[in-house]
Amino acid sequence: MKQPLESFYETVLAYELKKRRLNVVRQVPVPVIYDDLEFEEGFRADLIVEDCVIIELKSVESIQPVHKKQLLTYLRLTDRRLGLLIIFGDALIKDGISRIANGLNDGST
Repeated sequence: MKQPLESFYETVLAYELKKRRLNVVRQVPVPVIYDDLEFEEGFRADLIVEDCVIIELKSVESIQPVHKKQLLTYLRLTDRRLGLLIIFGDALIKDGISRIANGLNDGST
């Protein structure tokens, strides 16, 4: 379950992106296929922008390895290449943004 601050940040960020005429979808199910069955329960991407970038939001004091792994899992399961992990715990939002890539050959993870 999302924390109240995360839900608020998600709402405001989606609004700001839409103001810039970007297509934004919130709380997108991320299906998992297991033993030839597809499950949509459990995983949800916070935001998907222009049907290509997944944005995962966290209201925590610092990025933990599990946060990056979660976003990378979403990227792999949806066959998308790029995600942004945004942590609303740093003094400046720019310090809380991490770029996560799935299979790009630019050396990032």
